[in-house]
Amino acid sequence: MAELLRRMLNAGCAGGPAEENAVDAGPPLMLLGGLGSGKTALLFAAALEVAGEGRGPVLFLARRPLQSLPFRSGAALDPLRLQKIHFQYPPSTRKLFRFLCSAHEARGPAPALLLLDCLEEYLTECHQPQEAAHLAALLLDTAAHFSHRAGPRGGCGLMVALQTQDEADSGDTLQLALLQRYFPSCCWLQPIASDPGQRHLRACLELGGPDPQTVWSVTLGPDGSMTVTLLSTEMGNPSSDKATSSGVGQSL
Repeated sequence: MAELLRRMLNAGCAGGPAEENAVDAGPPLMLLGGLGSGKTALLFAAALEVAGEGRGPVLFLARRPLQSLPFRSGAALDPLRLQKIHFQYPPSTRKLFRFLCSAHEARGPAPALLLLDCLEEYLTECHQPQEAAHLAALLLDTAAHFSHRAGPRGGCGLMVALQTQDEADSGDTLQLALLQRYFPSCCWLQPIASDPGQRHLRACLELGGPDPQTVWSVTLGPDGSMTVTLLSTEMGNPSSDKATSSGVGQSL
């Protein structure tokens, strides 16, 4: 999933490489950021990307329906892509567990991508660390099941979004450390500025281990357009505020 995100963001950079072919699902990815940091927008962008690859459908899970589509131009207006994105809204953690446990009973084409927005809202009902671990493991098992159903030419990616707190307590820190055992690849999203109708974000993709992080600047426009600038590829702490350089972006 890290490669899918990298491909999406690099495609919006001036002079970025043209990557036409679908990428393998790869390990799961967790998007991390505060309120309004663009997590849902990137999840939906990933859904549109995979829906246009001609593989299986995309399964988008959330606690409640989206108030509006994050994008209102380009691929977001393609009815064939939108028809391949299947939204489900488990209203509670128990219903989410039940939905995931019954995934093997579903008929039809296996999903090519499993997305979960607002993971933190489901975690609030997990009162013990083992419950959060169980949910993370079940998400991975469900994606693995879909990959098995799809066969050697398929594969189901997994991407989740988790809202972080500006001042996390010890419990939040321990819970994040637990989740990163299941989602070692993370993309940290940090608002850096705001203009009327626009949001400016810093996206840091961290693969875990010795691999360098890749940093982009992302601007979300009022019409849902996404403009991306590659800042740097460097070693360092993905949650830090360093790493700035210049570049020119164009609409994605």
